[in-house]
Amino acid sequence: MTQPTSQNMRPDIRFLFGDEERSLSGIDPQMTVLDYLRLEERKTGTKEGCAEGDCGACTVVLGEPDGDGKMAYRTVNACIQFVPTLDGKQLLTVEHLKSKVGSLHPVQQAMVETHGSQCGFCTPGFVMSLYQMWLDGGEDDRGAINDALAGNLCRCTGYGPIIEAARKAGGIAAGDAAEQKRRADIATRLTDLVKDAGTLAVEHAAGRYYAPRTSDELAALLVAHPDATVLAGGTDVGLWVTKMLKRLDPIIYIGDVADLKSVSETDTAVVIGAGVTYSRAHDALGRVASDIGELIRRIGSRQIRNAGTVGGNIANGSPIGDTPPALIALGAKIVLRMGNVRREVPLEDYFISYGKQDRTPGEFVESVIVPKPAKGLVFKAYKISKRFDQDITAVLGAFAIQIADGKVAAFRAVYGGMAGTPMRAKKCEAAVIGKEWDEATLGAAQRALADEFEPMTDMRASKEYRMLVAQNLLTKLFIETSAPDIATRLVGKEAALV
Repeated sequence: MTQPTSQNMRPDIRFLFGDEERSLSGIDPQMTVLDYLRLEERKTGTKEGCAEGDCGACTVVLGEPDGDGKMAYRTVNACIQFVPTLDGKQLLTVEHLKSKVGSLHPVQQAMVETHGSQCGFCTPGFVMSLYQMWLDGGEDDRGAINDALAGNLCRCTGYGPIIEAARKAGGIAAGDAAEQKRRADIATRLTDLVKDAGTLAVEHAAGRYYAPRTSDELAALLVAHPDATVLAGGTDVGLWVTKMLKRLDPIIYIGDVADLKSVSETDTAVVIGAGVTYSRAHDALGRVASDIGELIRRIGSRQIRNAGTVGGNIANGSPIGDTPPALIALGAKIVLRMGNVRREVPLEDYFISYGKQDRTPGEFVESVIVPKPAKGLVFKAYKISKRFDQDITAVLGAFAIQIADGKVAAFRAVYGGMAGTPMRAKKCEAAVIGKEWDEATLGAAQRALADEFEPMTDMRASKEYRMLVAQNLLTKLFIETSAPDIATRLVGKEAALV
């Protein structure tokens, strides 16, 4: 492993804006894609509503080669994406939907015909979310449409007409030969733009930005810049810039590191690279346990899941991150790397205290190893939040339990939102293991929980509410594992984890 040199670094950001090539040099690496569109390209269809990835008014579509000569398209929030992350990708905005003769795109026409717009401020963002569905062949299922549009907020139209527009617009036929050729041509152009181009290194008076393309280059850069801000999806770091007005120098972006974007599966585990987005990890983790799949579906919006990463959710050490409690309950490990040295750490040991993790300067999360549940082990996860969609967790409980001959043979209980870190409830576990799985044991577990945690009061919940909910989640676990015929959840694609 050698540190990238000036010979294998380049200063220009290369991407396609629609079908036009762009090569940007000397740009502030913290400029958001939204500001670039409005201030540099003078494309004002993309709007700023919240500047934190919540409202969807800034939704754009990014396309990038999928490795098989095709294109993969996803929606993202332009307000928290930095311009250099466009490198090697295609950026599409509402302005690109107009045909050469000036006619509306089918998704725009559907919005007109269903009266899906009033004030119009949110409309371009909705149109881009509809457009991404159209590119994937369209959707008629109400639950799937709701899921795709959950990250786009409207104050005046109401969502009924927009949902009808999604159905009316349909989608491009999967076998459309002309469309498949167009996508293959775009994939080739993008591949050629950055082929053998080396590490992107943006130098600016406001700060530096590096985007390595291999994990070896990443490791070398972090050894050279141990205090760098590691950027993955930007769903957290982006807010440091847009809301906290921080200047970050340098930034090292992992989203172009190919070997950190892989998902592999064995008979016993799933291994997720640190650069894998929630959207890409969803199916694999859902096969590990359906409740993890549903948990990921409720993280932010589709735009957020298309950008945010499982590794980033772990690395930032948030006590209310949704994935760590579930992964800890399954006994997950992470691989940490510094230079050429790697070490495996049980995920529960990674979190030391609030804001402190077992990771030294220059070290980074390389992958997450998620064991598949052993035979007889039942996994459940419950997220409690004020809103079903796009809301931060107040309390999250994740449980792995094995019952044999009426007794609890194995039990892990992990909570988020109850302490300064995601935390196992070890006293609660001890009160259950080896005991009959009955109401008396449930009561003992709940009392142990009250003795183990001292939750805080904040804008999301009071400490009393958090404790009551945490105890009631044990009750829910008890019902679902001892009386599964009793309905405890909604059903269908709109089912909640609550």
